[in-house]
Amino acid sequence: MDRQRVKFTFESEMVKEPIIYRLGQDFHIVTNIRRADVREKLGWVVLELDGEKEEIERGLQWVSSTGVRVDPVGGDVIAG
Repeated sequence: MDRQRVKFTFESEMVKEPIIYRLGQDFHIVTNIRRADVREKLGWVVLELDGEKEEIERGLQWVSSTGVRVDPVGGDVIAG
């Protein structure tokens, strides 16, 4: 098992899409939302992803292909 922390940034048309749900369902990844700020036309979510390293990489490639920006996150995102 591997764990990665990432930040997804959603532009206007993607804010209402179930990207995180599909990531967990289609790629066998456990998603844990650590922080988020979602508004009508822009949003971001910091996630912890647990799963096999190759499956996480495949899932993140798919997320990027939808137009959602994916950035790595380091440290404890709850502590600040």
